[in-house]
Amino acid sequence: MEKTNFIDYIRIFCRSGHGGAGSKHFLRTKFNAMAGPDGGDGGRGGHIILRGNKNLWTLLHLRYYKNVLAENGEAGSGTNCTGRSGKDVYIDVPLGTIAKDEESGLQEVEILEDGQEVIWMYGGRGGLGNSNFATPTNQAPEHAQPGEPGTEGYKYLELKVLADVGLVGFPNAGKSTLLSVMTAAKPKIADYAFTTLTPQLGMVEYRDGKSFCIADLPGIIEGAAEGKGLGHRFLRHIERNSILLFLIPADSADHKKEFDILHKELEEYNPEMLQKDFVIAVSKSDMLDDELKEAIAKDLPANVPHVFISSVTQQGLSQLKDMLWASLNENQQS
Repeated sequence: MEKTNFIDYIRIFCRSGHGGAGSKHFLRTKFNAMAGPDGGDGGRGGHIILRGNKNLWTLLHLRYYKNVLAENGEAGSGTNCTGRSGKDVYIDVPLGTIAKDEESGLQEVEILEDGQEVIWMYGGRGGLGNSNFATPTNQAPEHAQPGEPGTEGYKYLELKVLADVGLVGFPNAGKSTLLSVMTAAKPKIADYAFTTLTPQLGMVEYRDGKSFCIADLPGIIEGAAEGKGLGHRFLRHIERNSILLFLIPADSADHKKEFDILHKELEEYNPEMLQKDFVIAVSKSDMLDDELKEAIAKDLPANVPHVFISSVTQQGLSQLKDMLWASLNENQQS
């Protein structure tokens, strides 16, 4: 699947099935022309169900699936026969998908586990047949319920990438290179801005067979929270990450200013981002001597752990993995 096919936002029209009408029917036998009411109930309308699928990583398969219509329930019939229920519609979505209503904007469903099934839109209930309304004083009821209508409306499916660690940095900070060295992922690497156009995921192998997931997200620029560049579109993916790894290149003109800009963009997009654990990695450090490292370290925030790394020489990568693993374990225990 091409990287350009990464789709993380889909608008679709959904309608669950209408319930079938109850039957108004009277039993007539050879020996009894008025044997009584025997109208059966109508079947329920089909549900629309979201189902998590770990083999999906994008909403591309729903791109041209604009109308999701569940089957209506069938009407009841005589001899107390209940109508057939409408077939449910299953929509497979990648893990991390959120379903929202367009009109209210409210979040309705969140899929986080493989095989997780949640009824998104309930089908209408089937109507009761007239046999349900027979009483000693009304032994021949002429009334049967119509089926309840299903629900319909325009909905949004929004994907937020699930990863333990999110790489945050300006374009050309070296995020894709770091991901390619630490994992088996093969992101596109080039020397121009916005090389990464879609989130890239990779698994980092740690000691004793342990591993964690890291995501390379498109570069953030100043004003990203206001919609500039590509950052605004993909800032939502950072919300899922337990740890944010800020990548600042060693040849940056002002390391502290670069961190402050990134920090500010996260805060303006969602202040809750600041509750996450931060780690700073100074990339391209193979060009630095000890004196320059000390000078850069003094500019960095004292309350954020930092490490000097080089993706080319793999300097400091083991230390970075240890730092990220320790932070992840602290989050899980707390």
